[in-house]
Amino acid sequence: MASLNVGNLGEFLREQRRHAQLSLRQLADAAGVSNPYLSQIERGLRKPSAEILQQLAKALRISAETLYVQAGILDERRTVDGIEVHTAILTDPSLTERQKQVLLQIYTSFRKENGHDADAREADGDPSAT
Repeated sequence: MASLNVGNLGEFLREQRRHAQLSLRQLADAAGVSNPYLSQIERGLRKPSAEILQQLAKALRISAETLYVQAGILDERRTVDGIEVHTAILTDPSLTERQKQVLLQIYTSFRKENGHDADAREADGDPSAT
């Protein structure tokens, strides 16, 4: 089977899965996809739908937007600093999952405090914010 042009999505998913300390089977179960299908995604043989990416993001506790960007579905949104804070936090391999969640909670609370409720909910992955 020829590899599809899905960017670095498979490599990115594998890296995120390993950082979350999940086996391929554990992530497949948590996301509700088959083990062989997830393996094919990680190897770049399959291009998952946006719905599958959302399920994988939820299981990995990262934003679906991050996976959409990796898959080429969305262009990465830029902020004044050039990269979204929550994306930077969630994709930082030097942070533990717990550290990522704490940083996101702090960031979200500051944004809410400053009147950016919809943006803060979106950073948390809340689909009702869009």
